[in-house]
Amino acid sequence: MIKEDVFRTRRKVLRSLAGVALGSPAFSRALSRRGIVDVCGLVSIFPNAYAANLAEVNSQESALEFDSSDTALVRGFRWAKRQALAYVRTGDPVGPFYEATLPGRNAFCMRDTAHYSTGAQLLGLGATTRNMLRRFAENISASKKWCSYWEMTRENTPVFKLDYVNDNHFWYDLPCSFDVVDACYRQWLWTRNDAYLDDVFVNFYYHTATDYVVQWSHNNKDGLLEHLPQDGHMGVGTYDEDLQDYILVGADLVATQYAAYCGYAGIQLARNQPAIAQEFTRKAEVLRSIYNRKWWDASRNCYYAALGEDGKVHKDLKASVAHLDVELPVYFGLPDSGFKTQAALDAMEELLPMDENAIKGMVGAVEGRSYLPDIFYEYGRSRSGYKALLSMMDPSLKRREYPEASFTSIGNLGSGLMGIRPSTSPGMVETFPHLTEVTNWASMSHVPVGNNVISVRHTQNRETALSNEQGPALSWRVSFPGEVKSLVIDGRETPAEKAIRRGGGAESYIVLQVEPGKTRVASL
Repeated sequence: MIKEDVFRTRRKVLRSLAGVALGSPAFSRALSRRGIVDVCGLVSIFPNAYAANLAEVNSQESALEFDSSDTALVRGFRWAKRQALAYVRTGDPVGPFYEATLPGRNAFCMRDTAHYSTGAQLLGLGATTRNMLRRFAENISASKKWCSYWEMTRENTPVFKLDYVNDNHFWYDLPCSFDVVDACYRQWLWTRNDAYLDDVFVNFYYHTATDYVVQWSHNNKDGLLEHLPQDGHMGVGTYDEDLQDYILVGADLVATQYAAYCGYAGIQLARNQPAIAQEFTRKAEVLRSIYNRKWWDASRNCYYAALGEDGKVHKDLKASVAHLDVELPVYFGLPDSGFKTQAALDAMEELLPMDENAIKGMVGAVEGRSYLPDIFYEYGRSRSGYKALLSMMDPSLKRREYPEASFTSIGNLGSGLMGIRPSTSPGMVETFPHLTEVTNWASMSHVPVGNNVISVRHTQNRETALSNEQGPALSWRVSFPGEVKSLVIDGRETPAEKAIRRGGGAESYIVLQVEPGKTRVASL
């Protein structure tokens, strides 16, 4: 059996290579210095000079287009689309996939796939994402304590020795199963493909929401999953893998569990099981209550990052390059609205680079920072969202070749800046403009959502046009920031409804019908 220290060494090696260009002489020297050849054959997953210029490779096509008065956004989109599509793979035993891990491994892992899924959907890769998520779903088993495989290869196998030896010895971050449940629900909303409700997927949702929780909840009083020292690498209580020996429960683990319960409730509603949906909605609220009561530090006006194996809550156990303990609770809507959420957002704004030199110095930070644009846009901090998005697309960003940078940039342009989202109501799409003063107008065309393909154009934050390019008639919830009594719809003044968005800001909206092939225009 492979020793525990090999798993540790493997993780440290991969982290130590952050910022070193793949295939470069420096990369080869780094492998040699660190003795990688002797660590489970790790060198074999990095082909020589792999992806020296991935942006020049485009084996996959996508109809998605973006245009704007803002040339920085247009340049960023063109790079991100080209780069993301270069990672798409077909013709392998695992089926169609895109690389969703360190580039060059021809593999995809659970966290990365979940986080890339919105960008992939916008690029027209919904079926590819479904295949990848299904591979995780079908490999859940009681023998692995209701875990799946953390990472799958093009051969439709786990990454042997590096992540998996046998069912009693494998690497697994506990948040990942929950993350995948949430991603499946979101992809079902985006695609309305009932394959996400078939027996394989439902089996995965069920065992994750029930048996997986029981298996890893050593303290059954609060329902939280926990990492104990004897668990080793098999049940890491956070995505911050360097802290596996210190964290009992990470805030990111609580956040993903909350998201999975909410997603599972939504899935059960789709399956016409309201009683089960109500049960898991209650479970989600219990977790939310625990987090907001026990993890809030009023003296410092912030949340704790983790419950340590010493039984105490900690602001942070050591510096993390990912910051997911700070970001994922807000990303999944776990904090109480109001000053607690705003304090968490203030803390995340401190992570933003101040200038180009700061962007160049963001070594090892791609994974965590890729969540920031979506968070800021979702909570109404559009200037910070714009700044975070541009930093992820900046050519000077180290590790920009990591697939997460390109896939999430596409997702953040579509669902963030453009505010295009599928609704929980069938046949409905929502839009909300998040343009700043530096972007006069922006448009995204050929966007697949549900049974439709649409185009959306925002002019400032005052006018939106939606075209139903393909598919049946759809409902459009068009909204704008602020409270107004009426909106102008196709030139006619129409009474508007009012609501409060997640970040606390007011919005005014109307729900319209858009017939096939038609364009409708709404404005303040």
